[in-house]
Amino acid sequence: MSEVKISAATRTEFGKGAARRIRRDSKVPGVLYGHGADPLHLTLPGHDLLLALRTPNVLIALDIDGKTNELAIPKSVQRDPIKGFLEHVDLLLVKRGEKVTVEVPVHAEGELAAGGNLLEHVLNALPVEAEATHIPESFTVSVEGLQAGASVLAKDIKLPKGTTLAVEDDTVVLQVLAAQAEEAPEGDEAAEGEDVAEA
Repeated sequence: MSEVKISAATRTEFGKGAARRIRRDSKVPGVLYGHGADPLHLTLPGHDLLLALRTPNVLIALDIDGKTNELAIPKSVQRDPIKGFLEHVDLLLVKRGEKVTVEVPVHAEGELAAGGNLLEHVLNALPVEAEATHIPESFTVSVEGLQAGASVLAKDIKLPKGTTLAVEDDTVVLQVLAAQAEEAPEGDEAAEGEDVAEA
């Protein structure tokens, strides 16, 4: 997992007006917290932060005021619901070698068994505990040939060394649902729909 270096500045102005001024300047207000330290209010460069956040659970190496260096991972990101720009970010302070609990995106690959079945993502991200500098970017799960009623459980997902589940082993992550028959007039079409639903 790569580190992304970002220069940040401490801020002393708070409130909506101050936040608006920061965003007008193409920057993002944020808070760094963790390890029992007082929360540190920061101003971060908007474009650099946006690029960094494209990677889930990205490890950010913060250069604060050119004086201190800290490692952090994003904990909460607020975006404008319409325009999508960053409004605020909460960062969690981490140390090398420290274990953290994060949610890692789960991607499915492969084709389900024939019959128009549907794949439901019960969990879009799997909660795991991993070393702060070795957080997996994502997990890829094969659903090739799975039939209706099949499930992929948390314990079925191969984790890299040093990463452990932060949920019960039998937590359902993905499940295959039978295709729903459309309401059809009575007759052959309805009967065919029933066959599909049972398949």
